[in-house]
Amino acid sequence: MIDLRFLRENPEAVRASQRARGEDPSLVDTLLEADAARRAAVATADNLRAEQKALGKKVGKASPDERAELLKHGQELSAKVKEAEAAENTADAEMVAAQRALSNVIQEGAPAGGEDDYIVLDHVGTPREFDFEPKDHLDLGESLGIIDMERGAKVSGSRFYFLTGYGALLQLGLLQLAAQKATANGFTMMIPPVLVRPEVMQGTGFLGQHAAEVYHLEEDDLYLVGTSEVPLAGYHSGEILDLSAGPKRYAGWSSCFRREAGSYGKDTRGIIRVHQFDKVEMFVYTTPDQAEAEHKRLLAWEQEMLAAIEVPYRVIDVAAGDLGSSAARKFDCEAWVPSQQTYRELTSTSNCTTFQARRLNVRYRDENGKPQTAATLNGTLATTRWIVALLENHQQADGSVRVPAALVPFVGTDVLVPR
Repeated sequence: MIDLRFLRENPEAVRASQRARGEDPSLVDTLLEADAARRAAVATADNLRAEQKALGKKVGKASPDERAELLKHGQELSAKVKEAEAAENTADAEMVAAQRALSNVIQEGAPAGGEDDYIVLDHVGTPREFDFEPKDHLDLGESLGIIDMERGAKVSGSRFYFLTGYGALLQLGLLQLAAQKATANGFTMMIPPVLVRPEVMQGTGFLGQHAAEVYHLEEDDLYLVGTSEVPLAGYHSGEILDLSAGPKRYAGWSSCFRREAGSYGKDTRGIIRVHQFDKVEMFVYTTPDQAEAEHKRLLAWEQEMLAAIEVPYRVIDVAAGDLGSSAARKFDCEAWVPSQQTYRELTSTSNCTTFQARRLNVRYRDENGKPQTAATLNGTLATTRWIVALLENHQQADGSVRVPAALVPFVGTDVLVPR
């Protein structure tokens, strides 16, 4: 949720953010009205409760003749208090609903527009010129005996797969390398639950615009996570953190689940867009004034991982309309995919400022000991999709695939050869 004080003091900045996202700026006025109505309802209820308390003191000191009249007034006042408290609860619920309807305020400098309005910040490496016709990752994966889509579909349906033999070792190697790099940079490794309660999924913003992406187990009222960002965001919910020594950094290794609603017909071939994948996700709690610098550090760590797998990529500044409701700024790293002659996302890092922490009530103490809302950030360090870029960029004319040196100790060979 956005900061109500910021909203009151800067309503036009929030409207501008909504317009940049392609979302409704009138939601700002709806929230301002709901906020004013709630504050009025709270004041009315507080005044009546104070009057009721004062009346109680009078009753104790009153004479028998006065007491009867005071008690009658007390009954009337009690009814008014109950009515005012009900109005206060209603106003509070309406304000929270209006507050949850607003996306995070975008960071200054984030480009306006939709999915295609990103800005390219950097190109790293040069797409390879092949002296043979390159195969796509699925043809390579099948010939190498490391990806089995047919049996994945037989067992679980479309967009499921088996990683077999060296395919499984490739994924485990990527994730293990990511875990090592995260640990070396001060992250605490976590293997979190992948089923979470509604309030945690709601708190991270995934039951708004992304609700159709989420698997829900109705009988248990639990949600399968699409990223370990969700349980890691809930890890410190309702707590006051000690951030005096710097940010708290966690790296979650988990399976992730996405329904891929609305993606019918898109990337149906291979493992680019699937219902289940594994990922190591960085997640950080820090102070709001340190969030922007931490965001740059997360991007740098992602780039270190991409350098380790030796693929050409670009860095983009994601446009406001493609940020998702929680992010104020997002940078993606997109690797070159030869078979598609384009760049595809491998990593994403988002600065969510205080948006998630306010929903989840995660705070820290400032220099005066006063609790303040923390900031949260997240970023991908490795995921199943990386296998796509790795296979296609490192394929050789004989159908074999070179294994990047950083992964050889985990995979056990420096070349994958067709069966």
